[in-house]
Amino acid sequence: MTSPLMARVTAASLMLLLLAACNPVFNWREVRPDNTALTLLLPCKPDKAQRSVPLGGRPTELAMLGCDAGDATFAVAVATLDDAAQAAPVLAGWQTATLANLKAAGGGQTSPLKLPGADLLPPAVLVRASGQRTDGRAVQSQAAYFSQGRQVFQAVIYADKIDPEVAETFFSSLKLDAGTPR
Repeated sequence: MTSPLMARVTAASLMLLLLAACNPVFNWREVRPDNTALTLLLPCKPDKAQRSVPLGGRPTELAMLGCDAGDATFAVAVATLDDAAQAAPVLAGWQTATLANLKAAGGGQTSPLKLPGADLLPPAVLVRASGQRTDGRAVQSQAAYFSQGRQVFQAVIYADKIDPEVAETFFSSLKLDAGTPR
C-alpha cells in the first residue's frame, strides 16, 4: 500500500529525471566528416573549420569538426594525402607535434585501438597525455590516430579531467565504412 506522500515523492522524482533528460550536458549525435567514410558521435553540434597545415613535410588541407561540452573539447580532423604510403610517417609526426604543443610530460602513453574499417598498417592507436594549455593551465588529452587509404585522422578530447565514460562513448563510436577508402 502506498501513501499519498510516497506517490507525490515518486512523481516529483520522475519529473526531475525527465527535466534532466531534456537538458543533457552531452547531447550525443552521429556525424560524418565531409568526403570520408568515418562516422562518430560528438556530444554537441560541431563547428567546421579547414586550414593548411604542414603534414609529412608539405602543406596539407586539414578539415576539422569540433565542439565543447561538459568542460571538454571534442574534435576530429582529417587530411587526404597524395600517397597512402605516407600515412605512417604523417601520423607519427602528427602525434609528435600534438604532444609537443601540449608540452606533454613523459611523451604520452600509447595503446592499440580497435577501430572497424581502419587500415591495419599503420595500426590505429590511442595516445593519453597530460600537459599544458597555451595559458599554462593543466590539461589532459586522449587522441586516436588512424588511417584509411589516403586519409589520415585524429579524434581527440581535451579537458581538465577526462571522464572515462565520456571518453569510452566518444572513442568507441569511431567507425569507418569498410571498402570505401578515400
